[in-house]
Amino acid sequence: MPQGAIRYILQRLTQQVKVFLSVYYAHMVEYRAELLLWVLSGSLPLILMGVWAEAAQSGEFGRSPLDFVRYFLAVFLVRQFTVVWVIWDFEREVVEGKLSFRLLQPIDPGWHHFAGHFAERFARMPFAAILIGLFFWLYPDAFWIPSVTDVALFLLATAMAFVLRFIMQYTFAMLSFWMERANAIEQFWFLFYLFLSGLIAPIEVFPPILQTLVQWTPFPYMIAFPANLLIGEPTDIWRGFGVTLIWIGLFWGLNRWLWRRGLRRYSGMGA
Repeated sequence: MPQGAIRYILQRLTQQVKVFLSVYYAHMVEYRAELLLWVLSGSLPLILMGVWAEAAQSGEFGRSPLDFVRYFLAVFLVRQFTVVWVIWDFEREVVEGKLSFRLLQPIDPGWHHFAGHFAERFARMPFAAILIGLFFWLYPDAFWIPSVTDVALFLLATAMAFVLRFIMQYTFAMLSFWMERANAIEQFWFLFYLFLSGLIAPIEVFPPILQTLVQWTPFPYMIAFPANLLIGEPTDIWRGFGVTLIWIGLFWGLNRWLWRRGLRRYSGMGA
């Protein structure tokens, strides 16, 4: 392919991505009050931080109270960048027949949802920054400056965690072609995510055998792995990124298989 043609394709693709994100960003900014509530709803790690910091004073958990404070602040940050709700939107589109309009467009409907989620990260940043500033005002001793390497690894791990979380939930959303309440699967799956991701407790406080088993599941790489990278805790970086990529690939393959089969079922119902 000529170099000029490649440049033209890249320019067109870049322009389409910019338009997509700008449209969904404008849509998200319209609901500032709702965004604030979403940010506050993700403040559970800041609540648990006080509980674990108090418990750490006994010296039985291998981390100091200050370590727990920084860990749960990092967890809060990861949660702000990885929250996903695609299953509820997609389920509504299938049940109400709105997916038919998406199928008329020359782009996979999933990219609409992905663009909406991605743009929403930027819309909630100001609210999250205010909460972080308030946090450091209340806990000045917890302030630290991570290294450039830690920040870069954290951003990469968080981006991959968001992709994994999105693909997982979008895969469960495909079950909407066969059932009216696919979100029930997500709610059940969320229980494992809640307890095994490091959201309510660091993985290091689990029994050793459970730690070994959890490391091969997708859950700790959606919260604990990027959080530990940010605060500089010893972490197996290669295993973290490798296992994350494996799970992304597995869910992506399952997603495409369910999409093809579900789309035939959806069309067969008269859509």
